[in-house]
Amino acid sequence: MRTLLPEPLPAEVRALLERRRRLGQDRKDEVWEGVLHVVPAPSVEHAVVGAQVKRLLATPATGGGMVVTDDFNLGHSSADFRVPDGGLHRDRPRGTWVASAALILEILSPEDETWEKLPFYAAHGVDEVLIVDVEEKRVHWLALLDGAYHSIERSGLVDLRPTELEGQIDWP
Repeated sequence: MRTLLPEPLPAEVRALLERRRRLGQDRKDEVWEGVLHVVPAPSVEHAVVGAQVKRLLATPATGGGMVVTDDFNLGHSSADFRVPDGGLHRDRPRGTWVASAALILEILSPEDETWEKLPFYAAHGVDEVLIVDVEEKRVHWLALLDGAYHSIERSGLVDLRPTELEGQIDWP
């Protein structure tokens, strides 16, 4: 369900957003070209698989000189940013806004907008996008080529194939 509200926001909506902020429930919320996307916390299955994937990426990533992160703000400002579930970075990221990443990790949730984020990631020069589908027990590994993402059989960043990663995940 999508809802678009005109500004100024009704007092009830402002109160809801402030309550979410106070409780830390807005950590995954994103702003797409000035439009707030309110995102619920992930399911436990999502969180468990996400933690596993980050652990599985850690050894080949750090061996290749990269840094693994949890979710972060990819973008330049609060006016337009996305919050992937994790990432690989060539250098240790700093600050609130991270301009790009070597790899973005997205764990699919029902009705999420992961696939719609790809043009944003491409515009920010993200080399690879790793999309993990918990429901299908499948890994989609994409690389940026000529401004668009295409499926790949092996990462160019870490010594790992999508099928190898699928086989190492303890799926719920």
